[in-house]
Amino acid sequence: MEDHLSSDAPAAACLLTINGEPRRFAVGTTALGVVRALGLEGRPVAVEVNERVVPRAELDRCMLTSGDRLEVVTLVGGG
Repeated sequence: MEDHLSSDAPAAACLLTINGEPRRFAVGTTALGVVRALGLEGRPVAVEVNERVVPRAELDRCMLTSGDRLEVVTLVGGG
């Protein structure tokens, strides 16, 4: 399990499943925080939380709680 907790994070953690993999984040993490932790900020991505697509403009307001399941998909162009 990958941790995305800062060294000064409180003891409580938020357990999320991201693309099928369990990961721990600090309590109060947003969908945008996950996108940043994955190194995808600024790239074209689609984010789904508990089978609901979250519009890009709402990623910073989408608060996550333990048990949430996210699918994060990067968009790739090509021919």
